[in-house]
Amino acid sequence: MKNSKNLVLLLLLLVISVKAPAQREAFEVRVKGAGEPLLFFPGFACTDEVWDEIVTELSKKYECHVFTFAGFGNVPPVAFPWYPKVEEAILDYIKSNNLENAVPIGHSLGGTLALSLATRENVFEKLIIVDALTATGALMIPNYKSEHMVYDSPYNNQILTMGEGDFRAMATQMASGMTLHQEKKDQIVDWMLMADRKTYVYGYTDYLKVDLRKAVSAIQIPVTIFAATHPFGKEMVKKTYEEQYKKLADYDLRFAEGSAHFIMYDKPKWLVEQLIAVLTNNE
Repeated sequence: MKNSKNLVLLLLLLVISVKAPAQREAFEVRVKGAGEPLLFFPGFACTDEVWDEIVTELSKKYECHVFTFAGFGNVPPVAFPWYPKVEEAILDYIKSNNLENAVPIGHSLGGTLALSLATRENVFEKLIIVDALTATGALMIPNYKSEHMVYDSPYNNQILTMGEGDFRAMATQMASGMTLHQEKKDQIVDWMLMADRKTYVYGYTDYLKVDLRKAVSAIQIPVTIFAATHPFGKEMVKKTYEEQYKKLADYDLRFAEGSAHFIMYDKPKWLVEQLIAVLTNNE
C-alpha cells in the first residue's frame, strides 16, 4: 500500500513538472527596468523587438515584461488551438508573478488579447490598446460569424502550401500599408517569413475567431485606445472604433493622426508621451 501511495505521488509530481513548462512554452518574455509592471503584447507574427523604442524609454521608470508568442521569432510553436493556449499562459504568468495590478499595452492582436483577459478576470489596473479591435474578423469578412472561422478552408490550405517566393510576395503586399517607413516594412515582412507557417495560418484563424464585441461590457477598468488614421482617415476610423466598442461603457479614444497601423514606428515620440500621460494620470 505504501509503495502504491508513493507511486501515485510520484506520478502527480511528474504531471505538475510537465504542466508548468508547457504553459510557459506559449511565449517567451524578457524583463527590462524596475518599477510598476507593464506587459507589452505584440501584434500577430511580431516579436518583442517591435516594442524596443518604446520600452527603451518606459523601462527607465517601469518594469517592462515584453512578450514574443509561440510560433513567432525564435519561439517554437505549440499545439493548436493557439490563441487559447497563449491566453491561458499569460494569465498563469500574471498570477505566478503577482502581476495582478499590471498595465498591459497591446498592439493589434496583443490589444485584443489584453481585452480578452480583462473580460475574464479582474487582473489589470487599466488597459492600453494600440490600434486593436474587439473583433477583427467582423471588420474583414462580410456576414462574419465566429463559428465560421475554421482551420480547414481553401484560403488556409492555399497559404499552407504556398512556395517561399509567393509567400514573400504576399507578405510584402500585406506589410505595404502597415507603416510609413520602408525599413520597418522590411522588418514586418521578415517576421512573417520567420513565423512557423502553421501558426501563421491557424493562429490567425484563432485570432479572427475572437469576438469580444459583447464581452467588453464586463470591463470596468479604465481603457485607453490609440487608433491610427492612415490610410482611411479620422472619420472612418472613429466610426469603426465606435461600432466595435459600443458595448464598452467607458473608454478614451485617441487618434494617432498621420500614422499607419504600427504607431510605435510611425509616431514613437508621440506614443511614448501619450503612454506616460495615461500611466501617470496626467491626461
